[in-house]
Amino acid sequence: MTETPVHPALWPAPVASGAVDATVTVPGSKSVTNRALVLASLAAEPGWLRRPLRSRDTLLMAEALRTLGVGIEEGVGPDGSGEAWRVIPAGLHGPATIDVGNAGTVMRFLPPVAALADGPIRFDGDPRSYERPLNGVIDALRALGARIDDDGRGALPLTVHGGGALDGGRVRIDASSSSQFVSALLLSAPRFNQGVEVRHTGATLPSMPHIRMTVDMLRSVGAQVDEPETGGEPNVWRVSPSALLGRDLTVEPDLSNAQPFLAAALITGGKVTIPDWPEHTTQPGDQLRRIFTEMGGSCELTATAEGRCLVFTGSGAIHGIDVDLSEVGELTPGIAAVAALADSPSTLRGVAHLRLHETDRLAALTKEINELGGDVTETADGLHIRPRRLHGGIFHTYDDHRMATAGSIIGLAVEGVQIENVATTAKTLPDFPRMWTEMLTGAGN
Repeated sequence: MTETPVHPALWPAPVASGAVDATVTVPGSKSVTNRALVLASLAAEPGWLRRPLRSRDTLLMAEALRTLGVGIEEGVGPDGSGEAWRVIPAGLHGPATIDVGNAGTVMRFLPPVAALADGPIRFDGDPRSYERPLNGVIDALRALGARIDDDGRGALPLTVHGGGALDGGRVRIDASSSSQFVSALLLSAPRFNQGVEVRHTGATLPSMPHIRMTVDMLRSVGAQVDEPETGGEPNVWRVSPSALLGRDLTVEPDLSNAQPFLAAALITGGKVTIPDWPEHTTQPGDQLRRIFTEMGGSCELTATAEGRCLVFTGSGAIHGIDVDLSEVGELTPGIAAVAALADSPSTLRGVAHLRLHETDRLAALTKEINELGGDVTETADGLHIRPRRLHGGIFHTYDDHRMATAGSIIGLAVEGVQIENVATTAKTLPDFPRMWTEMLTGAGN
């Protein structure tokens, strides 16, 4: 974790004066939006992306693909059904410079795309992006025939010297630090001359739901994928070379970004309704239904005239939990925040890889909750949280969107919590402060 930053922008986290009762419409999934943008850009024909997320990470992805020559037009869908992006594939070319910000999907998904471009593509980003590992993608691309200059860092900045095509073939990688290494290779693999066979060699593979999402989305645009979930060899994924179809895709709500609002119902003993919750999904955020129910709430997927929605209700009690979050690590900050307010200790396991996310999330959560009077201890692969009476103070975010929402969750029950740089939530959840305040206003606050 980097040193505690000093930032003048402090946002007083609103305290809930009663049980929330609100309907919150969550914007589209970042993970789905950015995968869909890559696949549509590599397709053989134009496609539509409906209800895309417009956040820092997705706008960086869209602009990067435009820089490579892809047409991405903003407007409404062909039937006038709301905001949509028209993606028009074109010949990929350099020279170009891509700003990845601190977006893991952009810095990892696009080097394989750049290898298919004609010309040099330079990748750069925020200072923190230099600390995030890219060796899995870099080494794999080199093994598949790409030329990459990174001065031996295994990280940004780097230049991919695109040759207009890539041989592809078999490659072995250790994706223990990020499942995005696997997804990055699979997304571009249909365009490789030989496709790809990716064999994960590490002991663990975090965030498997995100790989399942990648596989499902590849199949939806016509790719042939052999993978462990459907009887394939363990830890091996094979994608055959093929043309990709242009599709009309509607992006699901980002279920992980529903987390703070569901937490608000749990903490206040209230009720929050999330419209358009999918009945079947590969999103990790769907596990919140199980986890937050174990922590004291109840939920129901119900059909209405407007469509399917999730109704989550808090009981007025918050219980600690012992849970393996290895597949859903991105949920850890919000779960830790709720656990800090529980009536019994919690142990969050299987998330050592969070030390390599937007910040070292385990160290950051430990420091910030403890500075509010909490009792959090880092373990080898997670956190042990013993609830204590908390007090107000500054909750630093380290430019990490999920740290900002975690602090806001605690602020519902603790007066005087101030979130440093709440604007970092724009990475995946635009206008979070307004959404949060309106949720509480709906409760009569």
